[in-house]
Amino acid sequence: MVQAVVGANWGDEGKGKITDMLAEKADIIVRFQGGANAGHTIVNNYGKFALHTLPSGVFYDHTTSVIGNGVALNIPVLFNEIKGIVDRGVPAPKILVSDRAQMVMSYHILFDQCEEERLGGKSFGSTKSGIAPFYSDKYAKIGFQVSELFDEEALREKVERICVQKNVILEHLYQKPALNPDEILAELKGYKEMVEPYVCDVSAFLWDAIQEGKTILLEGQLGSLKDPDHGIYPMVTSSSTLAAYGAIGAGIPPYEIKKIVTVVKAYSSAVGAGAFVSEIFGEEADELRRRGGDGGEYGATTGRPRRMGWFDCVASKYGCRIQGTTDVAFTVLDVLGYLEEIPVCTGYEINGKVTTDFPTTSQLEKAKPVIEVLPGWNSDIRGIKNYEDLPENCRKYVEFVEKHLGFPITMISNGPGRDDIIYRK
Repeated sequence: MVQAVVGANWGDEGKGKITDMLAEKADIIVRFQGGANAGHTIVNNYGKFALHTLPSGVFYDHTTSVIGNGVALNIPVLFNEIKGIVDRGVPAPKILVSDRAQMVMSYHILFDQCEEERLGGKSFGSTKSGIAPFYSDKYAKIGFQVSELFDEEALREKVERICVQKNVILEHLYQKPALNPDEILAELKGYKEMVEPYVCDVSAFLWDAIQEGKTILLEGQLGSLKDPDHGIYPMVTSSSTLAAYGAIGAGIPPYEIKKIVTVVKAYSSAVGAGAFVSEIFGEEADELRRRGGDGGEYGATTGRPRRMGWFDCVASKYGCRIQGTTDVAFTVLDVLGYLEEIPVCTGYEINGKVTTDFPTTSQLEKAKPVIEVLPGWNSDIRGIKNYEDLPENCRKYVEFVEKHLGFPITMISNGPGRDDIIYRK
C-alpha cells in the first residue's frame, strides 16, 4: 500500500513528525520532490533533528529511505546529513538514490544568489539553495542526471557546452567570473564517488515492493500553496508539492496511492514572501511565534522567523482539496492553549464580496480576512491520549475546523514528541 504525507498550506505544517510516526509501520519512505531548500523537524529518542534531503523515516532500522527521481539532489548536503545523524548515534540508514534524479550543481546555488541580489526588493524570498535554477535547467534539458556520472566522455562534452551558455549570463548579466569546465568536471567526479554505492533503478525497486505488498510512504516537501500550478504563483517553489506528483517523482502508478494524509496546522505560519491573508503582526504574532512548534516558529533551513497568522479555513480547505485528501493530520494544537479566545479566518472579503473559495494571486492580494472568534480552552493538553479527554472548547475548535475543511481530521498532534498523538475515528 502506498500512502502520501503532504502539506495543505505554505509548508511548516509538521509533516516531519507525522512521517516519522507513520514510518514506524512502513517499509520504504520516499522523498519525491523538492530539494534541501526546506526542512522537516523531528523530535525522537535520539534528540531533535532538522532534515533537508533525507526522508523523515531514517530513524528506524527496518526502513529503506529512497531519494526519488523528482528530487533536486544536492549530494554534499545529503552526505553531510547522513554523517550528521550517524554521529549522533542513529544507526546508518539504508539509502537508495534514483539513477534518474538530477543534481544540484554549485553554479545553481551561485545563480540563485546572484538573481536574488539583482532583484533586490522584488526578490522571491528564495532560500538561495539553487532550487529555481536547478529546475530551470532540468526543464531546459541541460541538467545532470545521476546516471550521466558514469559516462565520462559524454559528461565532458556536455559540461563544456553548458559552460558556454552559463558564462554569457554570469559575465554579462551578473558581472561575475566565468565557470571553469575542469572545475565543474572535478565537482561531478566527487559526486560520483559519494553517490555510487547508493544508485539504483528506484522505479523498478518500488514496482517490486508494491507487488510484494510492502508499505510505502511518499513524503512531500512544503505544501499546496507553494505548488507552481496551484499555489500563490509566483511566490511558489519550483516543483509540484502535491500528492499526485508523488507518482511521477517516485516513478510509480498513480492508482497505487491509496491514502493521502494532508497535514494541517492549528494556526498559520509561512516562510518567505507571498500573499498571506490571515497574517498577524506585532506582539500578538511574537507571542504565537515564541510558543509555536518545538522551540518556536523559525525556518528549519534558514532559521528565519516565520510569518504568523490565525487558522485560515479558506486556504486550508483549498489545500486539502487540491491534495486529494483522505485524512487530515491536525498539528500543534497544544500551542493554542494559552489563548482565552481564538480568532479563525472563515472567509475572504474581496472588493466588498465574501468568498470561501481560494482565488488566484491577483485577487488574493486584495483579500481581507473575515474573522470568527472561538472560545479558547486555556489549558495544557499535552499528554492527553483520547479525543474525549480533551477540553470541550478544544474539541469544539477541532470540529469547527473539520466542518470548514470538509475532510476528516483523523489524527491530532498535541506535542512535539513521536507519541504526542491522538487518533480519532
